Amino acid sequence: MTVFYIDPDIRKASTLDASFYNAPENFILSKEKIFARTWQLIGDTDDLKLSGQLLPHTLLPGFLDEPVLLVRDKSDQLHCLSNVCTHRGNLLVENPCTDNQIRCRYHGRRFELNGTFKHMPEFDQVENFPGPNDRLNKVPFHIWEKFVFAGIAPSITIEQAIGEMMKRVSFLPLHELKHDKVKSRDYLVKAHWALYCENYLEGFHIPFIHHDLNAVLDYGAYHTELFKYSNVQVGIAKGGEDVFDIPKDSHDYGKQISAYYFWIFPNIMFNFYTWGLSINIVKPLGPALTKVSFLTYVYRNGDNDHSAGALLDKVEREDEAIVETVQKGINSRFYRGGRYAPKRETGTHHFHQLLAQFMNT
Repeated sequence: MTVFYIDPDIRKASTLDASFYNAPENFILSKEKIFARTWQLIGDTDDLKLSGQLLPHTLLPGFLDEPVLLVRDKSDQLHCLSNVCTHRGNLLVENPCTDNQIRCRYHGRRFELNGTFKHMPEFDQVENFPGPNDRLNKVPFHIWEKFVFAGIAPSITIEQAIGEMMKRVSFLPLHELKHDKVKSRDYLVKAHWALYCENYLEGFHIPFIHHDLNAVLDYGAYHTELFKYSNVQVGIAKGGEDVFDIPKDSHDYGKQISAYYFWIFPNIMFNFYTWGLSINIVKPLGPALTKVSFLTYVYRNGDNDHSAGALLDKVEREDEAIVETVQKGINSRFYRGGRYAPKRETGTHHFHQLLAQFMNT
């Protein structure tokens, strides 16, 4: 197994070894070493308002493929459970529904809405039954505002993952956000998932790749702030476009900020604009294939044609094109790694350090 090392001093450091991207075994290892040990965004409480609702979800389809089930029970409590029957492994709930119990259609095993074993036909003569392994496994989960996070076996707390973001944008009326399904969409990118994240994590390429975005952001004032398992890129407006009305008790009071770009290790981006929120979930499908889901949430039907969040589709396709050319180059027999621009690539350097940390343990 490759041991990855990133010097903590960005001035001395070299980028991640190319084998992380082009060795199939490292892609496979990343499932358990990175993604099974971190948090994923799996839902929105607006889809789970009524008692008895059951909402199935698969953690990273095509990669982790872990079936989970969000449930609101009759006491109005939310649960996140394994969606796999403890008898013979059948998938329990395949489509969103409402019920007063969870029932397996294979052999009739039933569970309470909190996952407790309830009944099993033809098991009268089974000894020491039911036991602890007969109830549905509880899946770690957390709700922030209306967003539901879950993980298979997170090695970091949810506060370590999203705590800094929660504090920084607490002044925003996030409870008013509504999911705009029409503006939400998926993109297929022919590149390794980490290359997509690396591109997101630095503003260095903005003047070269995103000319329209560069016209509304002050590149000189654009900067990245690092936290333990997340970071934020702060977009300062050049003038003329929408900016946040930041309260006096905020860390950012007095700044002309038009966008906060938060990244949560390893693969989630929360992009806050004056009109709402764009969430990007980067979903590995193969060593050179990634699906990126854009989830759009809006406050109002306002005009954002002159804000940093305008033309999201255009910016995405520009990113997609450049990342796909990097994918071709990363497989070169002559390329092993590069160096970092100390002022502009701190986010990518931070990401690489975390990848090395998780892959090595």
